[in-house]
Amino acid sequence: MRIGMILDTTFPIDPRVSNEASALIKKGHEVYLFCLSYKKKFIKEEEINYINVRRYYSSTLTHKLSALAYSFPFYRVLMKKKISHFLKKNRIETIHVHDIQIASAVFSANKYNLPVTLDLHENRPEIMKFYKHVNSLIGKIFINPKKWKIAEEKYCNISDNVVVVTKSAKKELLKRVSVDPQKIIVFPNTVNKDFYTEYSIDKSILNKFSDNFVLLYLGNTSERRGLDLVMKSLPIIKDYIPNIKLVVVGSSSFDKSLLELSRKLKVERYISFEGWKDESYFPSYLSIANIGISPLKSNIHHDTTYANKIFQYMSFGVPLLASDVVSQEEIITKFKVGELFVSENLESFINALKNLYENKDSLEYYSKNGRTAIEKYLNNDIVSKELSSMYDK
Repeated sequence: MRIGMILDTTFPIDPRVSNEASALIKKGHEVYLFCLSYKKKFIKEEEINYINVRRYYSSTLTHKLSALAYSFPFYRVLMKKKISHFLKKNRIETIHVHDIQIASAVFSANKYNLPVTLDLHENRPEIMKFYKHVNSLIGKIFINPKKWKIAEEKYCNISDNVVVVTKSAKKELLKRVSVDPQKIIVFPNTVNKDFYTEYSIDKSILNKFSDNFVLLYLGNTSERRGLDLVMKSLPIIKDYIPNIKLVVVGSSSFDKSLLELSRKLKVERYISFEGWKDESYFPSYLSIANIGISPLKSNIHHDTTYANKIFQYMSFGVPLLASDVVSQEEIITKFKVGELFVSENLESFINALKNLYENKDSLEYYSKNGRTAIEKYLNNDIVSKELSSMYDK
């Protein structure tokens, strides 16, 4: 089957897209990926890991208009023509839409009435409430998360299938939409086997942190991720673990605030802000990590999604220290791969970290369990079975 995936950003960048495409290709399907380029000079067509990538130019202004996708029709109109061209030229037989912001354009362009699968990468109507641009004066005037929720429910109802990240997300969605539960499948944000079996190591990274007890954070550093709490623990923890180093691999618009906080707390020497890194560097950072942290703040979105980082930690046997949001608690409790602390509670975080540091046997136990869980239950080959079956019907 010729599957047309629609992504309203650049590629490669999103491991969820790559993981799903990889699973479907292994089952004999052809995957064509519609994606964007924000530069005028770009490769229009290429093959990446057997994915047939098709790029279309999108100006910076058009990209910004995606935030207004359900306030005004501009973005839908601009994307419709590009998607129509993609569907026709590549003789697409079924459409797989990645997330809600481009869904209206896809349905508008689908004049051949092809089957549509809507893939909800996250609970966008909830998480956008925390976006900086949504909370700006202009954002409050023109961007209404309630309209996004209405759109999400509308397109879930008219899609042939819906894909969500967790069972909790499926349960939450079914409270809002009247669809057959069989129509909604779960595809977690886990890892491909290649991620933890075929990789190279940057020795300079290993040497840089060889004398440290490393707390590793991978991914987006926005305020809702909870890194400020971890930093606030350092004035106390540094006296308990003198060689501690918080290694942050990722970035966001919140970085300036994090840097200011580190200076205010006088803990700059205990933090290494590595910035955004290509995923190919992750194995090197995972190899030097003593503990992997995911200190998410509690909200509906975090309760119903999995952060990629928890599976990346587990695949390299890195014990987890994570906040007790529902989805993380589910994984850590079921597979016994780390410790939980009460979300946004500094004392709880410090106590949990001390407990892990003091119990080397627990660290080894969690490390072994993490590797086992990924290998036997949670790698992409295993979790993709439901997705593959959906396209085999």
